[in-house]
Amino acid sequence: MEFVDKVLKCVDCGNEFVFTAGEQLFFHDKQFKNEPKRCKSCKSKRTTGKTVRPETRTTCSECGTETTVPFKPSQGRPVLCRSCFQRRQQPGMQAR
Repeated sequence: MEFVDKVLKCVDCGNEFVFTAGEQLFFHDKQFKNEPKRCKSCKSKRTTGKTVRPETRTTCSECGTETTVPFKPSQGRPVLCRSCFQRRQQPGMQAR
């Protein structure tokens, strides 16, 4: 199978980047199904943790304290503060 350089568009910044033939061969050898979605600089920012996750203020379902969580809570599902969550994760504790 012969690979040729391909120009792709980054989903984060919108800039075009080259998916080289060598990178395509590597993806093929590793049996990766999807092409890369981000340019090298955006991928680097994600892996070094420079992207900021949005925090949502909410109330813990168990103890009632105000807390922040790194996701938008689903309605009807319990949300736990860090200490209640860790307490549930201890060995011997059964999750409901």
